[in-house]
Amino acid sequence: MDITFLANLLLVVDSGSMAEAARRVGVTPAAVAQQVQALERELGVELLTRSGRTVRPTEAGHRVIDRARALVREFAELKAFALEGEAAGELRIGTITTALLSLVPDVLSGFAAAFAQAKVLIRAGTSTELYEALQRGDIDVAVCLHPAFALSKAYGWHLLREEPLVVLAPSRFAAHDPHELLAGEPFIRYDRSLGGGKQADQYLRAAKIVPHELFELNALMAITMMVDRGLGVSLVPDIVSPLTTHLQVAKLALPVPTEPRRFGVLWHRASPRGRLIRGFLECADKVLEDEHKSRKPLIFDAPPDANPSAPM
Repeated sequence: MDITFLANLLLVVDSGSMAEAARRVGVTPAAVAQQVQALERELGVELLTRSGRTVRPTEAGHRVIDRARALVREFAELKAFALEGEAAGELRIGTITTALLSLVPDVLSGFAAAFAQAKVLIRAGTSTELYEALQRGDIDVAVCLHPAFALSKAYGWHLLREEPLVVLAPSRFAAHDPHELLAGEPFIRYDRSLGGGKQADQYLRAAKIVPHELFELNALMAITMMVDRGLGVSLVPDIVSPLTTHLQVAKLALPVPTEPRRFGVLWHRASPRGRLIRGFLECADKVLEDEHKSRKPLIFDAPPDANPSAPM
């Protein structure tokens, strides 16, 4: 039995689609279907039922999948233990999109130079999805927001950035009162289902600001570009990305500081890929150190007469 076939079966189940599973591993959907069929022939049971483009496990499939997760994880750990003394192996990284479009590429550049023999697999997702994937053993590290709950001692946490809420506005508004901009200009809202979007919504409510909402979306880079195009203003975490440095956007500090959004690296302390994880953390710290030295301040302080009633 090929362990790769089992791993791809799990991808099909988790994604709900053979096409999506194939996209993630870089093969054709037909190839994934053939692998599943090979497993079904070898085990003598039907593993999946197909309905249009989606698939669901059969009763027998559920039993096999539970055991397959453990087998795939144990095989990966066995491989990692065999390579523990070498600067090689495989590191599976999960990351939020914001980090993937800002910090992570620079970190990977340094990591690839330091660990030339290592293979890196990357998947994007929300912080909640990544935490669940880490618990299942599907990834080795998660570049994500700090969970809203206390972490088990089994997990390590390394802070990378703290991002307070700021008002994004076209650069011509750099000297304006941030609350007046939020109340008077068209508003581009950060998705309220996400942590930063919830925090922004709470701030607006506490400050009794009812914005003229124009859009709501979950992509911080896209929001910054829309502000640059003059479509409105926004209230978002203060991200840093090379993709936005050329944009004509002012970042205005709020009258009263808010609790920052914190993102960093989360991993299981007992991971057999400890050496690669430590190397990834060292590369991340080096990038942040270089960034701090070269970064120019882009945040404009709120005017002295700004509304002081904003929440903490």
